[in-house]
Amino acid sequence: MENKNGKQYRKTKMENKTSYLFTSEVVSPGHPDKCADIIADTIVDKLIIEDSESRVASEVFVAGKHVVIGGEVKSKCQLSQEEYETLVKDALAKIGYDGKSAFTKEQCLHPDDVQVQVLLNQQSPDISQGVDQETGEIGAGDQGIMFGFASSETADLMPAAITYARMLCDKVYNYALKHNQKLGVDIKTQVTVDYGTKENFENCKPQKIHTIVVSAPSVEGMPIEEVRALIQGLIDDTGLPTDMYNKDETIIHINPTGRYVNHSSLHDSGLTGRKLIVDSFGGYSPIGGGAQSSKDYTKVDRSGLYAARWIAKNIVAAGLAKKAIVQISYAIGVARPTSVAVDTMGTFTKHNDDKLSQVIMSEYPLTPKWITEKFGLDKPSEKTFLYADVASRGQVGQSDYPWEKLDEVEKLKNI
Repeated sequence: MENKNGKQYRKTKMENKTSYLFTSEVVSPGHPDKCADIIADTIVDKLIIEDSESRVASEVFVAGKHVVIGGEVKSKCQLSQEEYETLVKDALAKIGYDGKSAFTKEQCLHPDDVQVQVLLNQQSPDISQGVDQETGEIGAGDQGIMFGFASSETADLMPAAITYARMLCDKVYNYALKHNQKLGVDIKTQVTVDYGTKENFENCKPQKIHTIVVSAPSVEGMPIEEVRALIQGLIDDTGLPTDMYNKDETIIHINPTGRYVNHSSLHDSGLTGRKLIVDSFGGYSPIGGGAQSSKDYTKVDRSGLYAARWIAKNIVAAGLAKKAIVQISYAIGVARPTSVAVDTMGTFTKHNDDKLSQVIMSEYPLTPKWITEKFGLDKPSEKTFLYADVASRGQVGQSDYPWEKLDEVEKLKNI
């Protein structure tokens, strides 16, 4: 065919079909950015479990064999250099960098080689006086905006593409953990969902999975044909909805470069907070200005996201909209939000966005203290949740998180 300039070009598969496509990606805990998040939240867990009033912002940078921990901490729990090193190495071992795989020390990170540098300071008293107030109230640990989102596309009220990308990533990662003589743990997945039309997209009606991309490191000497056959089997066994996934119709790319052996922070640096879209809604919704990992519960980048997701999810579960974005904003040292806004993108059923926004603002205090008590954010534990586990699995969308409970549905139905 010719374009308007008379030049020849070939139609792609997408051009031959009427489609409306949307894509989300996910990375495994073994990705260097996720390693940074998990290490940072392992520190948050340790400090808050030892002292529930700890104030933490422990950013982490992972590059090569080096792990740099920087930021600020105020806690009765004082950790030594050796204790920080133990936390880091234990976190990496749990992720899968335990030195027991078939990959060499040149191909992926080995625990014996890890060097930890700690550059933590005390939290500024200027912040402390606004956060820990004499009345017992907790002021917001920073200014900022947070967005929560929910969609009727899946059972967990999450968007389709990131839901399926997470399913695939979990499947391949869990296999890699158990079969480290074949696959490494630095994994990426990506799913493109075809909605058919923009109208279907706007009305939360995905039609099928259009494209799947999986990249997983394989050991030296494993033929690419064997790698692709192995991962194809994992894709087929993931449990993707049969009405969405057809192996013969879906475009599938597995390790598309043909070789993926070298991985981990030896070959790609990692930084706390660089996977915000992976951690939240896969690009379906706006995101706030800050990361969740590395921060204690007074930092509204974390607690505000959880509250906004909880509100959005309960609104959709109550049948008040097919999907909803909830924005919350705060001023540093001020407990109550400066604003709350609900946007159902035209899908509301009973009350418009103005009414929903007014109800949420009036019925729910949404102060850091209220959110903390509501979800038990100052009490991480093996029995409830651990922030390191949240960093590993995604900040939202997992049904066992306290902020994923559908406990306000009846109240919202009766507005």
